[in-house]
This record gives sequence, structure tokens and C-alpha cells, in this order.
Amino acid sequence: MKIYIEENKDLLSLKALELVKEVVVNNPQATLGLATGSTPVKLYQLLVEDYKKNKYSYHSIKTINLDEYVGIDSSNHCSYHYYMNTHLFSHLDIQKENTNIPNGNTVDFLVECERYNTISNLYPRDLQLLGLGNNGHIGFNEPGTSFDSVTRVVDLTEATINANARFFNAIEEVPNKAITLGIKNILNAKTIVLLAYGKQKAKAVKAMIEGEISTGCPASILRTHPNVFIILDRDAAHLLNS
Repeated sequence: MKIYIEENKDLLSLKALELVKEVVVNNPQATLGLATGSTPVKLYQLLVEDYKKNKYSYHSIKTINLDEYVGIDSSNHCSYHYYMNTHLFSHLDIQKENTNIPNGNTVDFLVECERYNTISNLYPRDLQLLGLGNNGHIGFNEPGTSFDSVTRVVDLTEATINANARFFNAIEEVPNKAITLGIKNILNAKTIVLLAYGKQKAKAVKAMIEGEISTGCPASILRTHPNVFIILDRDAAHLLNS
């Protein structure tokens, strides 16, 4: 595990840009595992700016997103389909058929989870991007999730619902379920890059890096992966002993 501590989230995002760009430039047919939420927004902005400036192509790049809410249509402005198209996909030359996000509005969730799990296995991610939940979750794999978990529908905790309420008009609109890749799926990536910033993430960061490897902090399992980059700002890192 390699840990980088930057002064702020802008510099954190610049460091992440280096890692993602290296994969895309060196392997134009790479598969990227992508995340949503507020953490990667700046990174996606930088990727778009760099793409427009340097003209390298995403035409043959494949992407696999971590998760999607259950019960929200892809056209809904709070869906992760809408998020990815707004922040990244619509600004690149990536082929829509090469982008993969779970269908949270399906009529058969068992079939959808099996379909998405198959995609994850067919296209091993060269790089998996992660954020970190305040309670240590990665994807929507909440505390208590088995490290052998794969794609499935999960119940979101009250803490996660409250944390995501800022993206909705009212907390009552926040879905209480999601489809998520499992921890086993995440660990199958060749390289993992986790970003975390802000004092609200400091306890989860400490548990991830210095606590015991336990399902109580799902992100702690990343310490068993051979190629993980943790990029923090000083606020997120301030509780670390070293």
C-alpha cells in the first residue's frame, strides 16, 4: 500500500490524474473501474481537461462503475448513469457500449446482478477508482460485508443515506437500496486507487490503514492487495500516527 498525503483535494486529484492517465495512455484498451459521489468530481474534470488538451483517445477504453441506486431511472439527475454522463462520458470519445453501470430500475435484480458480475469477470479492471465512506465502506459495501461478496442488491445504512441526502431534494427521496460490486470484485482489479479528503473521513482512514483488517471497516481489506494507492489530503490523514 502506497500512501500519498497532499495539501488539499485539488492536489489530491492531480495525483490521481497521473495514475489514471498513465493507464489510459499506456494501454488504450484498458478497463477502468469508476466511482461516483463528490470525491472524484475534480478528478473527472481534470481528465476531461487533459483529454481535450492532449487529444489521447478513450475510444477503446472500457469502464465498469461500482454501483447504482435501486429504483431510480437512468435519466434521473440523481442516478449514477446521469452523474457519469454529466461529469465524464459526454466529454470524451468513449463508446457508450463500452461503459457499464448497473441497471437500478430492472424488473429482475437477480438476473441483473448475475449479468453485471459476469461483466466484471470478463473485463478485469486495470485500475479501480474508489472513494471512502465515513464508516469505511467501499462501493456500497457497508460494515459487516463479507470480503467474499460479489455483485448484489444491498440495503443502505442510515448513515450512508444521511451522507447522500445532500444530492437529493429531500432525505425521503434517497433510495434505501443499491446494486453494488462486491468486495471480491473490487479486489480483482490489478491496481486500486482510493481517494479521501476532509476531516469527516479521518476516522475511516485511520481504521483502514492502522486498524485491524476487519469487516467492521470494509476498506481495511485493501491492505491485502498487492498494488494499492491511497491518496489523502491532510485533513483526512490527520489522525494517522505516521
